[in-house]
Amino acid sequence: MTIKTLSTENFLRTEAAKAFFSPRFSDNSVEESVKTILEKVASEGDAALRNFSKHFDKLDLHSFEIPLSERKKAASELKKTKPELYKAIQFSYKNALRFAKKQKKSFGNFEMEIAKGVFTGQKNIPVEKAGIYVPAGRYPLFSSLIMGAAPAQAAGVEKIILCTPPRLHPKDAQEQEHAEKNNKKIALKPWADETTLAVSYICKIDTVYALGGAQAIAAMAYGTETIPQVDVIVGPGNKYVAEAKRLVYGKVGIDFIAGPTEVFIIADESARASWVAADLLAQAEHDPDAQAILATNSEKLIAEVKTEIQKQISLFPEPEAALQSLKENGLILLCKDLDEAIEIANKKAPEHLEIALDDTKERKKLVEKARNYGSLFIGHEAAEVFGDYCAGLNHTLPTSGSARFTGGLSVRHFIKTLTTLRAHNQESIQEIAKHSALIGRSEGLIGHARAAEIRFQNSQD
Repeated sequence: MTIKTLSTENFLRTEAAKAFFSPRFSDNSVEESVKTILEKVASEGDAALRNFSKHFDKLDLHSFEIPLSERKKAASELKKTKPELYKAIQFSYKNALRFAKKQKKSFGNFEMEIAKGVFTGQKNIPVEKAGIYVPAGRYPLFSSLIMGAAPAQAAGVEKIILCTPPRLHPKDAQEQEHAEKNNKKIALKPWADETTLAVSYICKIDTVYALGGAQAIAAMAYGTETIPQVDVIVGPGNKYVAEAKRLVYGKVGIDFIAGPTEVFIIADESARASWVAADLLAQAEHDPDAQAILATNSEKLIAEVKTEIQKQISLFPEPEAALQSLKENGLILLCKDLDEAIEIANKKAPEHLEIALDDTKERKKLVEKARNYGSLFIGHEAAEVFGDYCAGLNHTLPTSGSARFTGGLSVRHFIKTLTTLRAHNQESIQEIAKHSALIGRSEGLIGHARAAEIRFQNSQD
């Protein structure tokens, strides 16, 4: 196993440093393919969705909605066969919802008297409909459903739908095999990953559709005969899903465009090498493009972490993705001091930032200096994986440097901040009208100026 190890001074002189600080978004080579999918769904609706499901998923579906009764069965089955997982999902959802409800309280409504008899205000109201996308590869990320549902519900969204890629219903599998042998077709029932369906029931999702890929994003953005158009779409996905979200933005709101996942760990010799190695590997196992970074002032810790990585990765049943990630995108930086480490972290603006130090003045100083990150994990015990699953934080976070200007998925993605104005004091109205008219005429917008002046003139009558 190889992971690049460089002094900060030497690293910053390399060409690789330029790429290190550059955005790492999805491959734009998929743009034309995704545009075609979006246009087809926008113009042909459900017919296009059926064709895309047949082409991409090899499933000839005539309907997409998975009945509530089936989702309830999936939840009951999960509770019976995997009771500890069922409890863990409930625990995660409960904490995520508690955290999101606390977030909601920070969005206050107010009205203030900005001039005598002139009142300006704001109110925060939820969007009406939200769509959540949950990918379903070999290991479906059902926890992302919790992360999308909790803030939407805390915000007060009226209707929440889920789109997740279809799978062959277990009962249909045998029937289809028999039908194919006899050159017959059967009507396939819409179905999806069973754990995701169970989570959708636990999280009280209104409607679930067996629909994946860019076509699912298109359906939620434009609406079809059976899929409602939503106001906001959130959730992770592959490069086709990410590109679809980018292209429909403006037609609907989105959370953000996510690139490959990242962790940046700042540690000193007080850190446990085994814990640091485990956190690096946890990020690296996502996919080969994942980026795991350690910045430290301790050569001793570097040596120990490398040994631990070798030891721990040997326990992975499928280590290939993690190995490739560490080799191609992993990095260990030997810094002259931790101030240098936090400077690099702020410039990198990582998705996850860990400060693995004892509770000292040094740690407090670094926490205060940290300003660009998706989520911050403070101290040895605050494992990033806790934020992924059960600590209440949202794990849908900005990547590729976008933490410089945005935060992670939260209640704010489902809330509109609207402003209000009411006025009745003539003296204040005259003053506002005079200044407004002057600015309007200076900009060459005579209609604007007249709309202000007419109120000033009328107030003189």
